Amino acid sequence: MKRIKMVLAYDGTNYCGWQLQTNGVTIEEVLNKALSELLREPIAVIGASRTDSGVHAEGNVAVFDTENRMPADKICFALNQRLPEDIRVQSSEEVAPDWHPRKQNCVKTYEYRILNRKVDMPTMRLYSYFSYFPLNVERMRRAASFLVGEHDFKSFCTVRGQAEDTVRTIYRLDVIGEKNRITIRVSGSGFLYNMVRIIAGTLMKVGMGVYPPEHVKEILRARNRQAAGPTAPAKGLTLMGMEYETELKKKIVGKNEDWEYQLIQTEIPEKKKAYLFINRCAEEDFDRLLTRVTHQAVRNGARQVYVCDREGEGRIVPGKAYGYYLFRRAHNMLEMKKTVSRNENDGREVEWERVSPWQVSSLCTMYNTIFYEVPNSATLTEEEIRQWMSNSRWHLYFVRSQGQIAGFLMLIEKEQEVEIDSLGILEEYRGRGLAKQMLWQLENRAAQRGFQILSLGVSSINTAAWSLYKGLGFSEEKVTSRWYVTEDQSDPGQQTKREEKGR
Repeated sequence: MKRIKMVLAYDGTNYCGWQLQTNGVTIEEVLNKALSELLREPIAVIGASRTDSGVHAEGNVAVFDTENRMPADKICFALNQRLPEDIRVQSSEEVAPDWHPRKQNCVKTYEYRILNRKVDMPTMRLYSYFSYFPLNVERMRRAASFLVGEHDFKSFCTVRGQAEDTVRTIYRLDVIGEKNRITIRVSGSGFLYNMVRIIAGTLMKVGMGVYPPEHVKEILRARNRQAAGPTAPAKGLTLMGMEYETELKKKIVGKNEDWEYQLIQTEIPEKKKAYLFINRCAEEDFDRLLTRVTHQAVRNGARQVYVCDREGEGRIVPGKAYGYYLFRRAHNMLEMKKTVSRNENDGREVEWERVSPWQVSSLCTMYNTIFYEVPNSATLTEEEIRQWMSNSRWHLYFVRSQGQIAGFLMLIEKEQEVEIDSLGILEEYRGRGLAKQMLWQLENRAAQRGFQILSLGVSSINTAAWSLYKGLGFSEEKVTSRWYVTEDQSDPGQQTKREEKGR
């Protein structure tokens, strides 16, 4: 059994959309029939985008499974001979057996085409919307700029029976005017039912002068379908293509007037962990944001998602169901400080060596190895280390014992304070008191240079480190962040059901 991916183009005029229906012919139905006849086995395609009746496509994506031995790249040519002239497979290739067109992160791009002239043009009637009323392209552009970014697009979708999260991200929204033709081109992470057509209908209202461009912000804020413009006709809409993510984004940032967060995904590939910082969020949006972004991290491969709500305590409730997820308290991050003073313990068994540019790779490997299981220890990249080395206030050292590299120290110099960002000892050198000696030396050096405070951060469950610092005179100043964690323990079947429901 192998899975074949196809890129499809079609004229949607004569079809009742993509998905199988009882009241008319659909793209899915035609493909299933032609493929089953070609490969001589029952075939059921899975489409990436279920376009509506009358909507066209130049780059929709679908997959199917087959036991036929026909080469994957030849299937498109053989299939096109059996398809009607208004459907064509642009390419076909074999993909991984579990590759699913609706479960991959991608950027979808649509175009809505408008013919803006006094008299309609018959040759364009099936592929564009005719508007005889002059449209101001510059006003439409200004209005479109307010829709770019992550927003709740509830005002821009047709209400359907099932509950659906209405937050989406638009990466780019262009309004292009060429003579008497206007193209609205929009790229996003995904789109709600009729979302692009309602955006087009709203922007045309702005172009006509019915709404000022700034009114689009009020429409977004309303979160009410009645606040937006009409749904533009389907014939002007074309799905241009889908650009699938080839590697996981290290960081996802969501920011608008109502919320701001960062989802750190660096550790998902190896550790299956993700970290969510909610910097701010309106109360009415908090539960949905926590549920939505947690689910995104799990969908991207995380088995554990750690969350910190930086606006305060109490909004994440242990044991409460946030969609499919239950959170529990994980740990607190504590700030510890010590007043600098000279001491007799000079830690002569350890030697410091400033990290050189050519040693960046070694430091990166060492850091990630030592902190693999330490709570809230973000995976470090060589690029990040090089950026830190360019900052005169950051200092990176290898620590040697008897001539051999035994660990490292990363420091940040502030006004009257030295912050210990990271301190790590290789496993084979632990139990020799090297960390204690490093801190003794650091305190003496800080005193010589006139610094007054040493500070550091430690997890409340890292009891060994906490005890070490406490024994050296560091006092616990405050809790800098509280962390909660959820673990995805759903079975694959349930995960598939929830993915299908979310489309």
